[in-house]
Amino acid sequence: MDPFDLTGRVAIVTGGNGGLGLGMARGLARAGAEIAIAARDEAKSQAAVAELSALTSRCRFYALQVSSADSCREMVERAVKDFNRCDILINNAGMNIRKLPEQLSEHEWREVIDTNLGGAMFCAQAVQPHMKAAGRGKIVNIGSMYSVFGAPTVAAYSASKGGLVALTRSLACAWAPDNIQVNAILPGWLDTDLTRRARQQIDGLHDYVLSRTPAGRWGEPDDMAGAAVFLSSAASDFVTGTTLAIDGGYSARG
Repeated sequence: MDPFDLTGRVAIVTGGNGGLGLGMARGLARAGAEIAIAARDEAKSQAAVAELSALTSRCRFYALQVSSADSCREMVERAVKDFNRCDILINNAGMNIRKLPEQLSEHEWREVIDTNLGGAMFCAQAVQPHMKAAGRGKIVNIGSMYSVFGAPTVAAYSASKGGLVALTRSLACAWAPDNIQVNAILPGWLDTDLTRRARQQIDGLHDYVLSRTPAGRWGEPDDMAGAAVFLSSAASDFVTGTTLAIDGGYSARG
Protein backbone atom coordinates (compact mmCIF):
# COMPACT_ATOMS: atom_id res chain seq x y z
CA MET A 1 0.00 0.00 0.00
CA ASP A 2 1.33 3.41 -1.01
CA PRO A 3 1.41 5.65 2.11
CA PHE A 4 1.29 8.74 -0.12
CA ASP A 5 -1.86 7.65 -1.98
CA LEU A 6 -4.76 10.07 -1.43
CA THR A 7 -7.34 8.22 -3.49
CA GLY A 8 -10.78 8.68 -1.94
CA ARG A 9 -9.68 11.60 0.22
CA VAL A 10 -11.18 15.09 0.00
CA ALA A 11 -9.02 18.19 0.42
CA ILE A 12 -10.19 21.75 1.02
CA VAL A 13 -7.56 24.22 -0.20
CA THR A 14 -8.17 27.84 0.77
CA GLY A 15 -6.69 30.27 -1.72
CA GLY A 16 -6.25 27.27 -3.99
CA ASN A 17 -7.02 29.16 -7.19
CA GLY A 18 -3.49 30.38 -7.86
CA GLY A 19 0.11 30.58 -6.70
CA LEU A 20 1.18 28.25 -3.92
CA GLY A 21 -2.37 27.07 -3.29
CA LEU A 22 -2.83 25.90 -6.87
CA GLY A 23 0.59 24.25 -6.83
CA MET A 24 -0.39 22.24 -3.76
CA ALA A 25 -3.84 21.46 -5.17
CA ARG A 26 -2.19 20.02 -8.28
CA GLY A 27 -0.01 17.78 -6.14
CA LEU A 28 -2.94 16.55 -4.06
CA ALA A 29 -5.02 15.91 -7.18
CA ARG A 30 -2.21 13.92 -8.81
CA ALA A 31 -2.00 11.84 -5.62
CA GLY A 32 -5.68 10.98 -6.00
CA ALA A 33 -7.50 13.52 -3.81
CA GLU A 34 -10.72 15.24 -4.76
CA ILE A 35 -10.37 19.02 -4.37
CA ALA A 36 -12.55 21.79 -2.97
CA ILE A 37 -11.16 25.20 -3.92
CA ALA A 38 -12.20 27.90 -1.43
CA ALA A 39 -11.45 31.48 -2.45
CA ARG A 40 -12.90 34.89 -3.27
CA ASP A 41 -12.29 35.34 -7.01
CA GLU A 42 -14.84 33.15 -8.79
CA ALA A 43 -13.49 33.60 -12.33
CA LYS A 44 -9.94 32.74 -11.25
CA SER A 45 -11.26 29.82 -9.21
CA GLN A 46 -13.30 28.38 -12.06
CA ALA A 47 -10.18 28.44 -14.25
CA ALA A 48 -8.36 26.50 -11.52
CA VAL A 49 -11.26 24.04 -11.28
CA ALA A 50 -11.08 23.45 -15.03
CA GLU A 51 -7.35 22.72 -14.80
CA LEU A 52 -7.64 20.46 -11.75
CA SER A 53 -10.59 18.56 -13.17
CA ALA A 54 -8.18 17.03 -15.67
CA LEU A 55 -6.18 15.60 -12.75
CA THR A 56 -8.89 14.39 -10.36
CA SER A 57 -12.36 12.90 -10.47
CA ARG A 58 -14.00 15.86 -8.71
CA CYS A 59 -13.13 19.49 -8.12
CA ARG A 60 -15.49 22.29 -7.07
CA PHE A 61 -15.29 25.94 -6.12
CA TYR A 62 -16.69 27.44 -2.91
CA ALA A 63 -16.86 31.16 -2.22
CA LEU A 64 -14.98 32.14 0.93
CA GLN A 65 -14.29 35.31 2.89
CA VAL A 66 -11.61 33.74 5.05
CA SER A 67 -11.55 36.47 7.70
CA SER A 68 -15.19 35.66 8.56
CA ALA A 69 -15.82 32.74 10.91
CA ASP A 70 -19.36 32.42 9.52
CA SER A 71 -18.07 32.24 5.94
CA CYS A 72 -15.52 29.58 6.92
CA ARG A 73 -18.18 27.46 8.60
CA GLU A 74 -20.60 27.83 5.68
CA MET A 75 -17.89 26.88 3.17
CA VAL A 76 -16.91 23.76 5.08
CA GLU A 77 -20.53 22.65 5.55
CA ARG A 78 -21.25 23.07 1.84
CA ALA A 79 -18.12 21.16 0.85
CA VAL A 80 -18.84 18.32 3.29
CA LYS A 81 -22.43 18.11 2.03
CA ASP A 82 -21.23 17.84 -1.58
CA PHE A 83 -18.27 15.51 -1.03
CA ASN A 84 -19.67 13.66 2.03
CA ARG A 85 -16.39 14.12 3.92
CA CYS A 86 -13.36 16.32 4.56
CA ASP A 87 -10.03 14.58 5.15
CA ILE A 88 -7.57 17.39 4.50
CA LEU A 89 -7.54 21.14 5.08
CA ILE A 90 -4.82 23.28 3.51
CA ASN A 91 -4.95 26.73 5.17
CA ASN A 92 -3.26 28.71 2.43
CA ALA A 93 -5.32 31.88 1.93
CA GLY A 94 -3.38 34.95 2.94
CA MET A 95 -2.43 38.53 2.23
CA ASN A 96 0.19 41.17 2.98
CA ILE A 97 0.26 44.95 3.29
CA ARG A 98 3.84 46.09 2.83
CA LYS A 99 4.36 49.18 5.01
CA LEU A 100 6.66 50.29 7.79
CA PRO A 101 5.16 49.54 11.23
CA GLU A 102 4.50 53.18 12.04
CA GLN A 103 2.50 53.55 8.83
CA LEU A 104 0.10 50.68 9.43
CA SER A 105 -3.45 51.68 10.29
CA GLU A 106 -5.57 49.75 12.77
CA HIS A 107 -7.72 48.52 9.89
CA GLU A 108 -4.70 47.29 7.92
CA TRP A 109 -3.26 45.50 10.95
CA ARG A 110 -6.54 43.75 11.69
CA GLU A 111 -7.11 42.86 8.04
CA VAL A 112 -3.79 41.00 7.79
CA ILE A 113 -4.13 39.29 11.18
CA ASP A 114 -7.77 38.33 10.62
CA THR A 115 -7.05 36.93 7.16
CA ASN A 116 -3.80 35.06 7.76
CA LEU A 117 -4.26 33.91 11.35
CA GLY A 118 -7.98 34.19 12.04
CA GLY A 119 -8.93 32.47 8.79
CA ALA A 120 -6.73 29.47 9.56
CA MET A 121 -8.26 29.16 13.02
CA PHE A 122 -11.84 29.51 11.77
CA CYS A 123 -11.40 26.93 9.00
CA ALA A 124 -9.69 24.52 11.39
CA GLN A 125 -12.54 24.92 13.87
CA ALA A 126 -15.03 24.19 11.09
CA VAL A 127 -13.39 20.97 9.87
CA GLN A 128 -12.48 19.55 13.30
CA PRO A 129 -15.89 17.98 14.11
CA HIS A 130 -15.99 16.23 10.74
CA MET A 131 -12.44 14.92 11.08
CA LYS A 132 -13.08 13.80 14.64
CA ALA A 133 -16.20 11.90 13.57
CA ALA A 134 -14.21 10.22 10.79
CA GLY A 135 -11.45 9.24 13.21
CA ARG A 136 -8.68 11.03 11.34
CA GLY A 137 -7.70 14.25 9.60
CA LYS A 138 -4.86 16.37 8.29
CA ILE A 139 -4.54 20.14 8.66
CA VAL A 140 -1.66 21.91 6.93
CA ASN A 141 -1.12 25.60 7.71
CA ILE A 142 0.90 27.62 5.23
CA GLY A 143 3.19 29.95 7.12
CA SER A 144 6.22 31.86 5.88
CA MET A 145 9.91 32.20 6.52
CA TYR A 146 8.88 35.56 8.00
CA SER A 147 7.70 33.56 11.00
CA VAL A 148 11.45 33.04 11.55
CA PHE A 149 13.00 36.19 10.08
CA GLY A 150 11.99 39.82 10.29
CA ALA A 151 11.95 42.69 7.80
CA PRO A 152 11.04 46.38 8.10
CA THR A 153 7.85 46.30 6.05
CA VAL A 154 6.19 43.04 7.14
CA ALA A 155 5.29 43.65 10.79
CA ALA A 156 1.66 42.52 10.47
CA TYR A 157 2.47 39.72 8.05
CA SER A 158 5.29 38.26 10.13
CA ALA A 159 3.22 38.56 13.30
CA SER A 160 0.38 36.65 11.65
CA LYS A 161 2.68 33.94 10.33
CA GLY A 162 4.54 33.61 13.64
CA GLY A 163 1.17 33.27 15.32
CA LEU A 164 0.23 30.61 12.78
CA VAL A 165 3.22 28.49 13.79
CA ALA A 166 2.20 28.78 17.46
CA LEU A 167 -1.40 27.97 16.54
CA THR A 168 -0.22 24.90 14.64
CA ARG A 169 1.49 23.52 17.75
CA SER A 170 -1.51 24.21 19.97
CA LEU A 171 -3.99 22.59 17.59
CA ALA A 172 -1.67 19.61 17.19
CA CYS A 173 -1.66 19.08 20.95
CA ALA A 174 -5.39 19.64 21.34
CA TRP A 175 -6.52 17.34 18.54
CA ALA A 176 -3.94 14.53 18.67
CA PRO A 177 -6.40 12.38 20.70
CA ASP A 178 -8.79 12.68 17.73
CA ASN A 179 -6.07 11.41 15.33
CA ILE A 180 -5.87 14.81 13.63
CA GLN A 181 -2.36 15.85 12.63
CA VAL A 182 -1.67 19.58 12.33
CA ASN A 183 1.54 20.82 10.72
CA ALA A 184 2.87 23.91 8.97
CA ILE A 185 4.82 24.51 5.79
CA LEU A 186 7.05 27.59 5.69
CA PRO A 187 7.58 28.65 2.07
CA GLY A 188 10.68 30.63 1.24
CA TRP A 189 11.00 32.86 -1.81
CA LEU A 190 8.74 31.27 -4.42
CA ASP A 191 7.65 32.90 -7.66
CA THR A 192 4.06 34.09 -7.15
CA ASP A 193 2.02 37.23 -7.79
CA LEU A 194 2.81 38.39 -4.23
CA THR A 195 6.57 37.99 -4.58
CA ARG A 196 6.56 39.58 -8.04
CA ARG A 197 5.01 42.67 -6.45
CA ALA A 198 7.65 42.52 -3.72
CA ARG A 199 10.39 42.51 -6.37
CA GLN A 200 8.85 45.61 -7.92
CA GLN A 201 8.75 47.35 -4.54
CA ILE A 202 12.16 46.33 -3.17
CA ASP A 203 15.25 47.17 -5.22
CA GLY A 204 17.71 44.32 -5.51
CA LEU A 205 15.43 41.69 -3.96
CA HIS A 206 15.64 39.30 -6.90
CA ASP A 207 19.44 39.17 -6.93
CA TYR A 208 19.65 39.04 -3.13
CA VAL A 209 17.38 36.00 -2.96
CA LEU A 210 19.41 34.21 -5.63
CA SER A 211 22.67 34.94 -3.81
CA ARG A 212 21.30 33.78 -0.45
CA THR A 213 19.59 30.59 -1.68
CA PRO A 214 21.91 27.57 -1.95
CA ALA A 215 19.65 26.01 -4.58
CA GLY A 216 20.48 29.01 -6.75
CA ARG A 217 16.95 29.75 -7.94
CA TRP A 218 13.56 31.04 -6.93
CA GLY A 219 11.08 28.33 -6.05
CA GLU A 220 7.99 27.49 -8.09
CA PRO A 221 4.47 26.83 -6.74
CA ASP A 222 4.78 23.16 -7.70
CA ASP A 223 7.76 22.89 -5.32
CA MET A 224 5.15 22.92 -2.55
CA ALA A 225 3.36 19.84 -3.86
CA GLY A 226 5.54 17.14 -2.34
CA ALA A 227 5.39 18.58 1.17
CA ALA A 228 1.63 19.07 0.90
CA VAL A 229 1.10 15.46 -0.18
CA PHE A 230 3.38 14.14 2.56
CA LEU A 231 1.65 16.09 5.33
CA SER A 232 -1.79 15.16 3.94
CA SER A 233 -1.12 11.43 3.67
CA ALA A 234 -0.70 8.40 5.89
CA ALA A 235 3.06 8.83 5.47
CA SER A 236 2.89 11.59 8.11
CA ASP A 237 0.60 9.88 10.63
CA PHE A 238 3.22 10.25 13.40
CA VAL A 239 4.18 13.81 12.40
CA THR A 240 2.32 16.62 14.15
CA GLY A 241 3.00 20.09 15.50
CA THR A 242 6.03 20.55 13.26
CA THR A 243 7.15 23.05 10.62
CA LEU A 244 8.78 22.24 7.29
CA ALA A 245 10.71 24.89 5.37
CA ILE A 246 10.45 24.81 1.58
CA ASP A 247 13.08 27.42 0.77
CA GLY A 248 15.92 25.91 -1.26
CA GLY A 249 18.20 26.18 1.76
CA TYR A 250 17.63 29.92 2.32
CA SER A 251 17.20 29.49 6.10
CA ALA A 252 20.24 27.22 6.34
CA ARG A 253 22.66 29.89 5.20
CA GLY A 254 24.03 32.16 7.94
